[in-house]
Amino acid sequence: MRELLFLAHRLPYPPNKGDKIRSWHMLQYLSRHFRVHLGCFIDDDDDWQHAKTVAALCASTRFIGLRRGPARWRAMQALLSRQAMSVQYYRDDGLLQWVDGLLSCGKVRHALAFSGPMAQYIDGSAGRALHRVIDFVDVDSDKWRQYGDSKPWPMSQLYRHEAYMLLQYERHIAQQFTAASFVSPAEAALFRQCAPMARRKTGYFNNGVDTAYFTPLPDQPPFYPPGVQALVFTGAMDYWPNIDAVQWFVRHVWPALRRQFPQLQFYIVGSAPVPAVTALAKMAGVVVTGKVPDIRPYLAGAALVVAPLRIARGVQNKVLEAMAMGKVVLATPQALEGIAAQPGLELLLARDDVEFIHHAARVLRHAQGGAAEGNGAAMGTAARQLVLQDYNWERNLRGLGAMLGLPAETDADTDAAASGASAPLLPVREPST
Repeated sequence: MRELLFLAHRLPYPPNKGDKIRSWHMLQYLSRHFRVHLGCFIDDDDDWQHAKTVAALCASTRFIGLRRGPARWRAMQALLSRQAMSVQYYRDDGLLQWVDGLLSCGKVRHALAFSGPMAQYIDGSAGRALHRVIDFVDVDSDKWRQYGDSKPWPMSQLYRHEAYMLLQYERHIAQQFTAASFVSPAEAALFRQCAPMARRKTGYFNNGVDTAYFTPLPDQPPFYPPGVQALVFTGAMDYWPNIDAVQWFVRHVWPALRRQFPQLQFYIVGSAPVPAVTALAKMAGVVVTGKVPDIRPYLAGAALVVAPLRIARGVQNKVLEAMAMGKVVLATPQALEGIAAQPGLELLLARDDVEFIHHAARVLRHAQGGAAEGNGAAMGTAARQLVLQDYNWERNLRGLGAMLGLPAETDADTDAAASGASAPLLPVREPST
């Protein structure tokens, strides 16, 4: 069996964040086609307990504990040398030595870097002989640009500087590597505009959803208190775009909805809420749950799932998971980038606070009047059908296989391979980014 070096900026398990969902499914797929040598960082002490689960899929591993203090210091030093802070944040001599030693044996001919900063470990002379694929996932430089547009000075200037430096790095890597992949056609199209010299190397493969786990739960007993209608937002609540989303929603949308529907409650469901998020619970009807063992009851009992993101790149797994459960989702254009859904048919689109209030109020009034089994049910059914059709992991990962030079697979091939996988496709039980 061929050998492959897989580099990731975070342990690909448990699949409880957007990037870890993608990297975990990628690792399972790769382990069926290659002897995988995994090098990655562990940035959460709780994740060390999962190292054996990940190692079971690999021929060899190198796990590096990432200490945030030194990593931030390296990032700040990058400013003096006019380098991307993101790249230096994930710089580690121990991991570099491991990679160099692995490649020196000459057996590894393929390499996959998951996220831009990990490409630095195979950007030297030893890497040039490899079939190298970089999965950027998102255009991270554009995310930094959005941060710069949303923050006051001097942070805005710092973020814009990082956007510029990171884009130069992304362009360099895309030119040097065999192929560059993204999470959606929209991300790939944006990068082709930003890096036209690498346009022919740039592709994508969609994320997927575990639709057996995220499925409608019609027989579930009532989850919320009697008489309560619930709006739900899910996501990691130490992630700035999610923080910004719920702050904006509570300030600009929530008061008007609460006046119309006094029984309404807004549930912010997600791990590690920062003080700015927990403070929102002071508002009448706002509930901040923190980490929960299972987000499905919150979604299943919701009258409406909202995704009011103003800063976003890539694909929002939170939207796909709610759609897979047959829920009506009300989202901003930013939250829908990369999702091929038709507003009005498979979900609802709101461009500003006025549209959010209008659409949410209409859904809530229909639910109060017993119309939830009408338009809402039809939209939920269409939403789940879209996810089943376009967001199947096994089918979508063929795109990664093609970039790595693997033979084309049929549905029968992928079904047979998955049934013999060395580890199951485990569900995501916590809110994803």
